[in-house]
Amino acid sequence: MSDYLRLAALSLALSGLLPAAAFSQTEPAGDTHEAGDGHDGHDEASRILEAVVVQATRSGRLLQDEPMRVEVINREEIEEKAIMRPGNIATIVSETGGIRLQVTSPALGAANIRVQGLNGRYTQLLSDGLALYGGQASSLGLLQIPPTDLRQVEVIKGSATSLYGASALGGVINLVSRRPGDEAEGEVLMNITSRDGQDLTAYAAAPLTGSLGASLTAGEHRQGLEDFDQDGWIDLPGYERWTARPRLFWQGDNGAEVYATAGFMTEQRRGGTRTGRTVADGNTFPQDQDTTRLDGGMIADLPLSDSLAAQVRASGTVQNHEHVFGADREDDRHESYLIEASVSGDAGRTNWVAGVALQSERYASAAFPAFDYDYDVPGLFGQVDHDLNEDLSISVSGRLDDHSTYGAQFSPRVSALYRPGDWAFRGSVAKGFFAPTPFVEEIEAAGLSRLEPLSGISEETARTYSLDAAYKRGSFEANATLFAADLDDVTVLEPFAGTPGGALDRVRMVNITGTTELRGSELLLRYLWGDFKLTGSYLFLDSSEPVPGGGRQDIALTPRHTAGLVAMWERHGEFRAGLEMYYTGEQRVEDSPYRTVSNPYLDVGFLAEITRGPASWFINAENILDVRQTKEEPLLLPQRAPDGQWTTDIWSRNDGFIVNGGVRLKF
Repeated sequence: MSDYLRLAALSLALSGLLPAAAFSQTEPAGDTHEAGDGHDGHDEASRILEAVVVQATRSGRLLQDEPMRVEVINREEIEEKAIMRPGNIATIVSETGGIRLQVTSPALGAANIRVQGLNGRYTQLLSDGLALYGGQASSLGLLQIPPTDLRQVEVIKGSATSLYGASALGGVINLVSRRPGDEAEGEVLMNITSRDGQDLTAYAAAPLTGSLGASLTAGEHRQGLEDFDQDGWIDLPGYERWTARPRLFWQGDNGAEVYATAGFMTEQRRGGTRTGRTVADGNTFPQDQDTTRLDGGMIADLPLSDSLAAQVRASGTVQNHEHVFGADREDDRHESYLIEASVSGDAGRTNWVAGVALQSERYASAAFPAFDYDYDVPGLFGQVDHDLNEDLSISVSGRLDDHSTYGAQFSPRVSALYRPGDWAFRGSVAKGFFAPTPFVEEIEAAGLSRLEPLSGISEETARTYSLDAAYKRGSFEANATLFAADLDDVTVLEPFAGTPGGALDRVRMVNITGTTELRGSELLLRYLWGDFKLTGSYLFLDSSEPVPGGGRQDIALTPRHTAGLVAMWERHGEFRAGLEMYYTGEQRVEDSPYRTVSNPYLDVGFLAEITRGPASWFINAENILDVRQTKEEPLLLPQRAPDGQWTTDIWSRNDGFIVNGGVRLKF
């Protein structure tokens, strides 16, 4: 690629700093795209105009030129998934290869993202590169983000601590917003479900002046309570949620850009026992959570010369929760702040970025102040990307953090790309750390009342490795990945008796002695034939963790085999119809008296949409085989678990067959 063309591509992203690349051009149509795409036979200029500029890696490179593997879900795929679940991004993310959505709290319907088997707390969720959902997003955070204003979603698997700090030990999911065009536009989506759910979302964007544009996204979402097996426990929690997010985009004549956003969300979620019903100890146990979140962020990008740019990023998030766990009430406040300044440059075959950052996390509990914490983390980071020749590139990044609790931490990452002809090979090695908090999955689900104050806890560390091979020729593409992760000092809960000789009725957090190991492979195949698209995926995952006293065991709720098959018939602007099938294999079940290993299950869905003028009418059927865990065994435990939960683990679906439908109007 000539220097002129490379500079043209980089200028689309203003040296690649977030979210200046939000002004760049993406592919007009297609499915999930990966950094493994090889040459497609087009000339270099066509490839630049059609390709995606990656934001999440800081390099500002085109997707196919990025040494670090990044998977990108574009706008058309987002629109398809949005009519399945208009109220949240769960479906968009969970149907990406190697990613699993795991329910963490059956009482509240909370779930988090497991990337290649790694625990959900290790994944950093970003919006245009800003941590607007908190440094460590809660398990409900994923379910409170509507997809209406998303332009693309970028996924980095494996440690990205060198880029984003301690919350990105397992990877990054970056939600990239739509931006105003040259004319005003709008969209309204209305949806209802067979399980008493309703969604209403709206998006509007317009240029305000020649250099200033604005957008506004708002939504109202509601779900009724459902007790499928009539045991008195709510299987499908109810909620009512309101969201609003305005955005401003400004671009100066000299290429300077400023992006600013603010967000508001309020939700009331209800679960636990139905009115008048009890658990095994004879008491009612309502489990509710009221959430209010306010956030704001900005990014200012200033070109210093033809090859230099400076950037300042800042964000802040405040979340207030009112929890009810039976007779206990736990109100708390989470705060997260970031300020960062960096300089980037382009010198021929080399791109680089260097900067300083200060991240802060605050937690305050009204009921249990012993768990309050303040984390302040100043850091230095840098990244260099260099093209050794036309086919071989390397990326080296590193970050030095000085954590106020866990001390100095260095997180490096090295990635390489080799592209001979229609092939692309990538390899990455990374190291990172995670700063533990009380909020492991079980505590998010059950509250702090049975947890001992943290003492003597060390940071968690990980080393991740990946080797990726991709092939693309004509209408066929394939991608195969081998990956591994070794984690040390993983924090888990250990049950103990609160009184000598008593029952196990409390838990404490400890670091596991030994290494937690994950080894696996991913396979993705895609074929396009006219208006038809066929995609197949498979994930093999071998995971194990040390057992106190010696030996090893499989990590709970981590299936060894998962697979997916999606067939889509689509004529852009007219109709689409698709069939999806997802297989989940056996998993070790930990917190259940009814079994130790789950049954495999198949999830089948069908989608149809027809477009006439500005209106698109859709219907979507999920879980057609009516898989539901409570058909096989009770969800309620015969006695309360030591951590405070009244339910078993969720290893299957628990909502049964469900149909939704509605209309999307575009203006």
